[in-house]
Amino acid sequence: MVDAMGDGVFTVNAQGHIVAWSAGAARITGYSSDEVIGRSCHILEGKNCKGFYKLTEFLENPTPYPWGICNQECKVSAKDGRELYLYGNVSVLRDERGTVVGAVGTFTDLTSFILAKEKIQVLEEQARSRDSFQQMIGRSSVMQEVYRRVRLAAQGDVPVLLTGESGTGKELAARAIHALSGRKDKPFFAINCSAIPETLIESELFGHVKGAFTGAIRDKAGVFQAAEGGTLFLDEIGDTSPLLQLKLLRVLQESEIRRVGDEKSIKVDVRFITATNKDLKRALTTGAMREDFFYRIRVFEIPLPALRERREDLSLLVSHFLAEGSKVYHRSINEISQDGMQQMLKYSWPGNIRELRNAIEHAFVTADGDCLTVLDLPPEIRTTASPSPAASIKETLTPEQQAERDGILDALRETRGSKTKAARLLGYSRVTLWKKLQQFGIQGSSSKIR
Repeated sequence: MVDAMGDGVFTVNAQGHIVAWSAGAARITGYSSDEVIGRSCHILEGKNCKGFYKLTEFLENPTPYPWGICNQECKVSAKDGRELYLYGNVSVLRDERGTVVGAVGTFTDLTSFILAKEKIQVLEEQARSRDSFQQMIGRSSVMQEVYRRVRLAAQGDVPVLLTGESGTGKELAARAIHALSGRKDKPFFAINCSAIPETLIESELFGHVKGAFTGAIRDKAGVFQAAEGGTLFLDEIGDTSPLLQLKLLRVLQESEIRRVGDEKSIKVDVRFITATNKDLKRALTTGAMREDFFYRIRVFEIPLPALRERREDLSLLVSHFLAEGSKVYHRSINEISQDGMQQMLKYSWPGNIRELRNAIEHAFVTADGDCLTVLDLPPEIRTTASPSPAASIKETLTPEQQAERDGILDALRETRGSKTKAARLLGYSRVTLWKKLQQFGIQGSSSKIR
């Protein structure tokens, strides 16, 4: 009966030498009973294995273990050199005087389970690395290329220019470059050049000395000095004046700054990353961008794709923002309806990822369930992605359906577009009303529906 068991069964004497070894133990380890009986149980301990290392200690002092039983997971070495993961338990054997004379134990082979779990963890990690990278999210081929170029940029120290439409995640890319670079333990500063008045941005970047201008009552260090050894990210670089470009060019070429009102130069060590949503080549022709400055900041360019160019990432981004919103708003909303997702896929997203985030936040305000529907989305998304023209749907309705459609519209007008109140007024469930809105082409006809 013991030999028929799948688990391994064995007994040892008081010195830890194997006395009995079942057929199950032989099948699992590869060692026959003839090879192990009379030998120390440590025979199963390979180079990286600690299988029965506690058994001798247990036999000498079983008191700390409840009921004289020791349970543990261990790793042993099979006869063919494979590492086996076992879960076993050992119980002491005593004679009539209570003296420990040995122990009996059993063990179960968990190797396939453990290895499968480790493989799943590796695959999950690989999937996460494909789907996200330093807080940037996307598995599309264009985003994989962005990740590749970010890694390359992080290996060097040359100026990087991030280009792309507004809302495509240029600051996230800049932070990723810094986090992967040798400067990761140093400061990272992000400055939006269009958000600071031209009269103040020079003082903000370079600093000033006392008395340099009205209001300069003391010396002030600029961002360049604060970012010493780290990275400075200048967003909207295309909005800077040619004069400021000239002063920034000096920093790039000479690695030194001069505070406003100061006669002395100060050496700085700062990595330059700039970004723009403008066509800088066109700005060259108008004189808004200095040619020498343009080519100096564009040593290594990383274009960030618009959201409409990577629609396959949309569902991944929606899931991310739903999880994010659930934490922020303390609401359990973790999915969006199929039709809602279809409308989002059809929308052009001129504001890119920033607009998508705002759309999900809008939906968190309007939703009253645990699933976002098409009617929870902002009006411009609902109307743009209407599944079919309402007029063509009306032409196919029977008189009874037309009357029902008119009744739904009246209820929506009476409740000022609240689908929850309209459903209650009509005696429908919210889901039934939503389906009828789809059927009758109502969902995109009024921006007041919510």
